[in-house]
Amino acid sequence: MTRVAIIAAMAQELKPLVRGWRRESRNGVTLWSQRRGEGVRIAACAGSGAEAATRAFVEIERDGPIDAVLSTGWAGALGEGFAVGRAYGVSEVTDARTGERFRAIGGSPECGLVTSPRFADQAEKRRLAATHGAALVDMEAAAVARLAGRRGVPFYCVKGVSDGLQDQLPDFNRFLSAEGRFRRARFVLFAALRPWLWPALARLGENSGKAARCMRDCLLDILDE
Repeated sequence: MTRVAIIAAMAQELKPLVRGWRRESRNGVTLWSQRRGEGVRIAACAGSGAEAATRAFVEIERDGPIDAVLSTGWAGALGEGFAVGRAYGVSEVTDARTGERFRAIGGSPECGLVTSPRFADQAEKRRLAATHGAALVDMEAAAVARLAGRRGVPFYCVKGVSDGLQDQLPDFNRFLSAEGRFRRARFVLFAALRPWLWPALARLGENSGKAARCMRDCLLDILDE
């Protein structure tokens, strides 16, 4: 039986894809599964960052070896050429901490991604673009790519653009737990007391929803192959 893993940071990134799939939680990881013919698709999320992505990957492997892995989720645009609310196939992933580069199957040659250990604000986005020549930034893909490489399994990467280079957003890093979990209640209270943030957050929510639906369509094209 072929087992394909799909790894994201947050459940909302996977929601359009996994609607109707079997759901369970264990060891701090949320998993969804769907059987298709002679194969099974397993999606998982455990939070933001490399350590959380690793936990999700390892938890999927507890039930058997993985034959292919897809890294997905929201990403920030590092330039003007990638539209918010859209999804893109990534061709190369760079780890900002180590400089390692990983190839991804089937992505656009113009779409490289850099993985940062933190949410990137506008200044950090410009620095990452200049340093690594990437188009997008996330927090997990390099960890997933490294694990796939060590196991010799095909690696794909599809990212949805939730925020653009010019978007002025709060520092989300302060709302992440040590395990990479987003402290939603704390953030809601923070935002409620700062109405000047509401328009930007509303746009972020709308664009994130559009991006998640586009990611679903891109992922299904890959999975159905």
